[in-house]
Amino acid sequence: MGVLFDYFAAPDNDAAAATIDLVGGPAEASLPTVQLKGVDPFVQLGTLESLLTGADYETVIDREIAPVAMAGDGVRLVVPLTEELSAALSDADEARLREVAEPWSRTEEFDGQADPADLAAVLTGLAEVARTATTRGDRLYCWVCV
Repeated sequence: MGVLFDYFAAPDNDAAAATIDLVGGPAEASLPTVQLKGVDPFVQLGTLESLLTGADYETVIDREIAPVAMAGDGVRLVVPLTEELSAALSDADEARLREVAEPWSRTEEFDGQADPADLAAVLTGLAEVARTATTRGDRLYCWVCV
């Protein structure tokens, strides 16, 4: 089984951290969630943030993202996404998401195996969760289960 990445909105770090031991992840806590199998919150979303915001990739990935929860010696993590990425996703319309999916699909992390149309659909789901977070004053997080 591969690594699971569930992206979700939560009101704060404590609420996000409380999902760490839920077998079904944050969806089990009825939090707005989208599962993006194989899309990690560090490198791949760093690339996405760079593409969406125009920020230099090195600057994006140099930001320290400390987990708000960790269990099983790092087998499960909950990490916050950057405010910059959350805002960019929330603000992006469908055309912008499709536009970004093309260069994102060609990055080495996808190993040339990503279909831009599939990634655009993934981004649409992630953007919906980001908009929900923005509306509620929540923050975006990623629940990682190795």
